[in-house]
Amino acid sequence: MKTKICLLSSLIPLLLVGCGSGSNNDNDDTMSEIQPSFSLAISDAPVDNVLSVVACFSDIELRSDDSDLNTTFTIGDTEGAADANDMCTDDDGNVVANTRGIDLLAVSGSDSESLLSDITIGAGEYTQIRLEMTPYSYALVDLDGDGVADDEDGDGEADKVPVRVPSNELKLDGFTATVNQTLSFTLEFDLRKGMTDPVGQEGYILKPRGVRLVDNTEAGHIAGTVSETLLINNSCSVAPEDITTPVGYVYLYEGTELAIEDLADEGGAEAIEPVTSAPVYFDNVDTYAYEIGYVNSGDYTLALTCDAEADPEADDDISFIQTEEATVGSDLATTEVDFIETVEETAAE
Repeated sequence: MKTKICLLSSLIPLLLVGCGSGSNNDNDDTMSEIQPSFSLAISDAPVDNVLSVVACFSDIELRSDDSDLNTTFTIGDTEGAADANDMCTDDDGNVVANTRGIDLLAVSGSDSESLLSDITIGAGEYTQIRLEMTPYSYALVDLDGDGVADDEDGDGEADKVPVRVPSNELKLDGFTATVNQTLSFTLEFDLRKGMTDPVGQEGYILKPRGVRLVDNTEAGHIAGTVSETLLINNSCSVAPEDITTPVGYVYLYEGTELAIEDLADEGGAEAIEPVTSAPVYFDNVDTYAYEIGYVNSGDYTLALTCDAEADPEADDDISFIQTEEATVGSDLATTEVDFIETVEETAAE
């Protein structure tokens, strides 16, 4: 990317949050079958130096080989779908009807925003989830690093940089819904991986590679801190004047007992590619923290680097200064993983 970005997300991450379904007894005291239901929300993993990335959603489609199960939920129109808002406007400044704009940078880490709530669906096999988006998604970019969205044409308003999605829709894997089932998923947007700034084209492209669908019942979050002593002892920058500037990144890899020389950055050529990455921020007091949301349950390796300028589209020569291992649980529980300076004690002679 030519312009550094900070996102959903995650990679803006997207959250399909399942609604709970209960059971009722009829007059014969037998359990009735309740159709499965789910809800949908958005979450994200951060990117660098973009002040906002607004994705404009219009319809959510559930596709199935069984035509009776094919269903479309329209923003602001279908019961249970999110209300429309005025964040998405056309080229003439008119609000686009039946759209909900979500700033992916506002729902990073374990945060999310709902698109569907308490939606009842038919039981069966769904082959695909499709999120229809208007062509008016956009980003506000801080090109000169002053913390304010740029006004290059001098009209007194921040310029909107277009964010395009191929075919104006995101196509996700399907799922199986059974009676009496609670379904809960998160669509996590990882903009550092999926949002690119192509040469010779206006604006950004949001690619499907930066979006992953997570089952919330089989996923958790990771959060932790980084020791300032560890940063200083590895010649890392600390206590930046602009606290929106990352001092480093934590990369996440599947598996444990991984050789540090095999760990790639985003776009790197090493053997093991990261699942995602998250920035480390200073809180302007004494803490350096990071958060990675909506991670599938399992064993992982986390790697810390101070090379905060790595280009997600290039094979950068970055150096990891420490790795830690973690087991991520389920039901969106948070696993704490801290990076601390370890001091080997020597026995007194």
